[in-house]
Amino acid sequence: MSFRSLVSLAVALTAVFVLCAGGLGGILLGGNAAAGCIPVAASPAAPPSTSPSVPPTGWPAIGDWDSDQVGNAAAIVTTGARLAVPARGWVIAVATAIQESTLRNLPGGDRDSVGLFQQRPSQGWGTPAQLQDPIYAAEKFFGKLVTVSGWQTMPLTDAAQAVQISAYPDAYAKWEAPATDLVTAIADATGLPAGGLAGCGAVGPWTQPVLAPVGSGFRTSGRPGHDGVDLSAPRGTLIRAASAGTVRTVRCNAVYASTGAQWGCDRDGDPDLTRGCGWYVDIDHAAGLLTRYCHMDQPPMVTVGQQVTVGQPIGVVGSTGHSSGPHLHYEVHHHGDPSPEGAVDPVPFMAAQGAPLGTPPT
Repeated sequence: MSFRSLVSLAVALTAVFVLCAGGLGGILLGGNAAAGCIPVAASPAAPPSTSPSVPPTGWPAIGDWDSDQVGNAAAIVTTGARLAVPARGWVIAVATAIQESTLRNLPGGDRDSVGLFQQRPSQGWGTPAQLQDPIYAAEKFFGKLVTVSGWQTMPLTDAAQAVQISAYPDAYAKWEAPATDLVTAIADATGLPAGGLAGCGAVGPWTQPVLAPVGSGFRTSGRPGHDGVDLSAPRGTLIRAASAGTVRTVRCNAVYASTGAQWGCDRDGDPDLTRGCGWYVDIDHAAGLLTRYCHMDQPPMVTVGQQVTVGQPIGVVGSTGHSSGPHLHYEVHHHGDPSPEGAVDPVPFMAAQGAPLGTPPT
């Protein structure tokens, strides 16, 4: 029996809850299909539901997560969808719950902490009984998350910390990839539109890193040394991994053109005065492929050696390094060769992968 068939019971149970809370259409249409492709202003979450939550039963295990853990993650995901929180928020919430409780609905914890998010009644999150309701706990988490300015474009660990105020503010980062995989599996099984995860491109092993027009092309007559293409996305746009892989390079590369001295990546570059990629990331993929993402606005969201999934946020568009304005410079290389000798034109390459650059998903 397929995974989708195995979860049919859980989907039915979830649908019952959603119908009570405002209709099945609210979950199937919740969120913004373009969330994450361009900066989206967060809107307040809907008022918390008073309907009883669905017990996290009927879900099969996924990978290392058992049925109980998957059920709790599904409660978080479906709640986020019902509240029209973009899918990026689902990942942040699931990663937070992994760190706080390993996705177990704990009756207690440090001091008076309770439930999936280890929220504390003494800090106004709710009563102990309320906080052991996964739906209520998720509603409270999302209600706070969407009030955090810029949460959709900041690193996951910063967004989670802004909600949780943990003694270990960097602990959430390591769960981004597992949470993304788990949320994607749940969204796929239930038919939820996870537009905030992979909405910038086709559904498949490759996706557009941003959804934006192609500006300067690959090795044109005017720029024969331009080993990629420029995608004209505005500052702050989320940049996503074009395919699953391993992060090879995370670096600031911005120097004075005249002297080679450090220009730095704490400010925009200049098309005449600066050389280099600014903040950039290289990712190794299967079959010896490598992708490069240049001119990020701030330190990337990933680290060297980290495994990333297709569509996973890795940074935001900026104008650091040799740049005349905000955009993403995107390269594709064969044979694992990051030098100009390994570069190929990303436009026909991405078209062949079913994720053509500069066009919306079909």
